Amino acid sequence: MAKIRTLSDLQDRLDKELAWRLKEVAVLKTAVQKASGQAQVAQVRAGVTILYAHWEGFVKQASTQYLEYICRSGTKYSELQDAFVFLGLRKQISRIAVSSKTKAGIEAIEFMRKGLGETASFDYQSAIDTASNLSSTVFEDIATSVAIDPKPYTPYSKLIDESLLNRRNKIAHGEFLDLDAKSWKELSDEVLILLRMFKTDIENCATMRSFKLKAVST
Repeated sequence: MAKIRTLSDLQDRLDKELAWRLKEVAVLKTAVQKASGQAQVAQVRAGVTILYAHWEGFVKQASTQYLEYICRSGTKYSELQDAFVFLGLRKQISRIAVSSKTKAGIEAIEFMRKGLGETASFDYQSAIDTASNLSSTVFEDIATSVAIDPKPYTPYSKLIDESLLNRRNKIAHGEFLDLDAKSWKELSDEVLILLRMFKTDIENCATMRSFKLKAVST
């Protein structure tokens, strides 16, 4: 897959990432609407798990794509917001946590003293961890890790935790699902709102280059 080097690259990748998910949800809506009886119940159950998969998958992929864009922007650590500097420092912090050797600590100090002047380079591929359980709390941490304000998503916390994640977990454990076709459609509409919100936030941050410190932003 092509590397994300420019804002246009990022926007194109985000558009494609969301588009196929929107199409699949649209197909599911049609299938649920046409089905009846036990067939509709099965479609709804499958639909909830797929909605959750799109919620987790899009947040992870969009965040990773944004981090790749930042990593390839040629920006120095000293110019980035703290959330992104932490990504560069995390490797050193991890080494200190598992090693009692002085060398690990010295490398961390060297990074803080000298590394901030270097071009940012971090492992964006593994930076985002949804823990296969993208609750509102986990989402808040991910949003914070890419310097996106999680507060606008707070009104959706109950929907994320109860209507989506908890129901997905119940289905995964073979439990009964108390959701009819109408309620599933409403849930799918809400999930798509969340996905669009997150996409817009990332696009705005990239366009305004708000990943950079205000003092050095352009």
